[in-house]
Amino acid sequence: MLKKLNKVAKDTNYFLFNFLSRQKKTDLIYPMKYGLLPGGKKIRSKIVVDVGKIFNVRYKTLIQIGAAVECIHAYSLIHDDLPCMDNDDLRRGKLSTHKKFGESTAVLAGNSLLTLAFEILSEKKLNLDNKCKISLVKLISKSSGHSGIAGGQYSDLNFERKKVSINKIINMQIKKTGKLFSFCCMAPIIIIKKTYKIKKFEKIGSEIGLLFQIVDDLIDFRGDSKKAGKKTKKDLKKGKATLIGLLGSKNTIKYADKLKLKIFNKLKMYGEKANDLKSTINFILERNK
Repeated sequence: MLKKLNKVAKDTNYFLFNFLSRQKKTDLIYPMKYGLLPGGKKIRSKIVVDVGKIFNVRYKTLIQIGAAVECIHAYSLIHDDLPCMDNDDLRRGKLSTHKKFGESTAVLAGNSLLTLAFEILSEKKLNLDNKCKISLVKLISKSSGHSGIAGGQYSDLNFERKKVSINKIINMQIKKTGKLFSFCCMAPIIIIKKTYKIKKFEKIGSEIGLLFQIVDDLIDFRGDSKKAGKKTKKDLKKGKATLIGLLGSKNTIKYADKLKLKIFNKLKMYGEKANDLKSTINFILERNK
């Protein structure tokens, strides 16, 4: 599993490095690279590749789409770390972008990575027809904006120190994390033009994203800064609305295990072709152990 994950991470980083190298040199390129590269484990890119493998989508195409996803993810992390948001000084084991370059530069670098994702998905070298590219850009835009990452972050901040229902917490976490995972699962389906499968893989993606967020919250709760690459035990201090706060850690772990089985049941029909995706899901869950 780690060997395959590392290959996807290496290939995604290679694409991103080369793509940024072809850009016009500006004052924001270095802060953009800092916030983007090497950029964590690239689990989202791996999900794109895993789903694409089920449907025999070209690997090089999947890596380029994964690269666009990583730009969106990096933008969201840069902005999440700002003092007006979650106010984190560390990210991925190093100073967060605003601590390194200042707040205004971090905002602009994040904005630039957001738009860079659209450049990657619309460039000529992506070997897809224009209709498909437009669909991908539209979907990743929805995953990133008020109905996705941005909306989820708004709710996350707004729910602090409030009594929030389980449905609202799940909806918030699906927006904040799950929507981008949904894009990762839906993108290969858009490429193969099997639209009747879109809803199913949208749901699978949102459930994987929810699982990922639950594990992140458990890592924060247990205080493992090495695993998190940032300060931990912040959720409790800030009064964040999490499933742990509502259900307790033991019941949250049970909820995550049930969620994994639910996803695996949906993948049964794809047999061995879904093995890589299942391995990645297991890896997400085992980050907590």
